[in-house]
Amino acid sequence: QVQLLESGGGLVQAGGSLRLSCAASGRSFSSADMGWLRQAPGKEREFVAAIRWSSGRTFYADSVKGRFTISGDNAKNTVNLQMTSLKPEDAARYICAIAMTGGTYNYWGQGTQVTVSS
Repeated sequence: QVQLLESGGGLVQAGGSLRLSCAASGRSFSSADMGWLRQAPGKEREFVAAIRWSSGRTFYADSVKGRFTISGDNAKNTVNLQMTSLKPEDAARYICAIAMTGGTYNYWGQGTQVTVSS
């Protein structure tokens, strides 16, 4: 079975920083994209950031470019999301996810909650 486990969520003041981590297990993801989605109550799930293991390319939603940085270690099946200059609108459950070849997200974790206070 494939499992993704997130950690690092919490409460942070606006303008602050937080680092999320995700570890995946169950198989190799060397040909996949691994990254983060987020969902706030009453809102649709949205893409945040991902890293394409095959090339090392990173992708970001426009709303987080310049503020969030994704990194990881494919050999360990881990990714991190360094979030800086956090805004109240960044508050959401952040979900680690994996997309196999084709760009479709196939696996998800339970998520870790990020709360941003003003």
